[in-house]
Amino acid sequence: MVSQVSVAAGGRDWSLRPTYPWVADQQDGTYVNPILCADYSDPDVIRHGEDFYLTASSFNCTPALPVLHSRDLVNWTIVNHAVEILPHERFEQVQHGCGVWAPAIRFHAGKFYLFFPMPDEGIYVVTANHPAERWSQPHLVQEGKGLIDPCPLWDEDGSAYLVHAYAGSRAGIKHKLRVRPMAPDASRLLGPGKIVFEDVKHHPTLEGPKYLKKDGWYYILAPAGGVATGWQLVLRSRSIYGPYAARIVLERGSTPINGPHQGALVDLPGGEWWFIHFQELQPYGRVVHLQPVTWEDGWPLMGVDWDGNGIGEPVARYRKPNLGRIYPPATPQTSDEFDHPLLGLQWQWHASHRREWYSLTARKGWLRLFAIELEGYDLSRAPNLLLQKFPARAFAFETRVAFTPRLAGQRAGLVVMGREHAALILRQSGVGVAVAMVINGQEVAAREAAQGEMDLRVEVQDGGECTFSTTAGGGELRALGIPFRAVEGHWIGAKIGLFSTMEDEGDTDGFADFDYVRFSSLKHQDDAEDGAVDSAEVCVQGRL
Repeated sequence: MVSQVSVAAGGRDWSLRPTYPWVADQQDGTYVNPILCADYSDPDVIRHGEDFYLTASSFNCTPALPVLHSRDLVNWTIVNHAVEILPHERFEQVQHGCGVWAPAIRFHAGKFYLFFPMPDEGIYVVTANHPAERWSQPHLVQEGKGLIDPCPLWDEDGSAYLVHAYAGSRAGIKHKLRVRPMAPDASRLLGPGKIVFEDVKHHPTLEGPKYLKKDGWYYILAPAGGVATGWQLVLRSRSIYGPYAARIVLERGSTPINGPHQGALVDLPGGEWWFIHFQELQPYGRVVHLQPVTWEDGWPLMGVDWDGNGIGEPVARYRKPNLGRIYPPATPQTSDEFDHPLLGLQWQWHASHRREWYSLTARKGWLRLFAIELEGYDLSRAPNLLLQKFPARAFAFETRVAFTPRLAGQRAGLVVMGREHAALILRQSGVGVAVAMVINGQEVAAREAAQGEMDLRVEVQDGGECTFSTTAGGGELRALGIPFRAVEGHWIGAKIGLFSTMEDEGDTDGFADFDYVRFSSLKHQDDAEDGAVDSAEVCVQGRL
């Protein structure tokens, strides 16, 4: 439940505080932002018939490039990942901040294309007959360091083009967009093309371009000014290579939505247009917002122009897109009872993974994680962390683990991972088992624990403060250690999940079994005080 809102006559209430499960659909004809209160960075979205598909950056995590599905742009579930493991051996080890950056998904000539950059390697493409089916192996379209954020455009005459930006950390450039000719089958680029826009004085950082052609105009959507402090720019030209005129169409303004940053412009069958973008929200990563779009003089105005300066600002709550029918609320998958022979789509490993790291059949109804060698407690180096995104600003995460170590160096437990990390670690202690809280590889508290099954729990408050607790045999939870404030990772939100490690590479039979993972809600005190939302009081510019 969210706090009471009154936005009549164009007013706004930014006191909305997401709780888990964060459901954007208010079931009264409106939605609240963010539509995805989780780290789906650099989102791109397309409509195919009555279906919408979203993809996002995944950086060092695999499977990579999540694919989400919706029928109304508000309610989303995960249906696939486009890349199983990353196409370089170095990603068998954790490569923080590297891997898959901002992708673009398009449909052309009966096939879905998904372009993605790896900033140290180049630009890749994968294809599929349907987004929820198997995608092809990654194909290198253009080798090059610092080439990022590619997006294709197929023109009416059959020619094809690719626009991309540059990563300042690799190329020494961060304010230019280049358009290059591309083979129509997307197999390769055909030449250097041309820098089509740069304005370092007014737009010192320029990235995330998305191509669109409408009414004879070529449009490039590109966020400028930086992830946390920038604005959304639209470029327009009658020629593919420009010159392009520029206009700022979305800014933070008087709202708390910093950025707002890159995303996708999507049309509906009935003629409406909408814009999906992200907001950087440490430690949660980059959460996803939905803005209404109106076209004025051939330019897309995003959000609502609250102050009348001709530039849109983000909305907190708005009527849902008009698709002629109402779809039920839905959220990406989270909790897992491990009753299925395949690992759920909500899980990602911390590096390119191996199938032998786990089993869902060795013990029916349990996930078995085999112990992988890791010296010490520094879990940031462990490729076999099995993690999920933080699904909301406040939530609880609980798991039950069965742990009987064979050797002293075997460990298993629960971890919150980012630039800093904390974990509850089960380990051997004398003839028994101890449970320890570890922060950034250093043990800060420990106590003896009974062998057998133990429940591990972490509560994450709004703002990211984590408190850890344990219990054995379904008894009362007991806090362990000290509060830990979650911190985002390198270009990625904090994540939470499970692990199983060992000190000795020769201990090949070590494992831990996990019965379930369950997310639950932590209700804000002021939510209870404010009470339920009265839909009769909610009106945005006279429209419900």
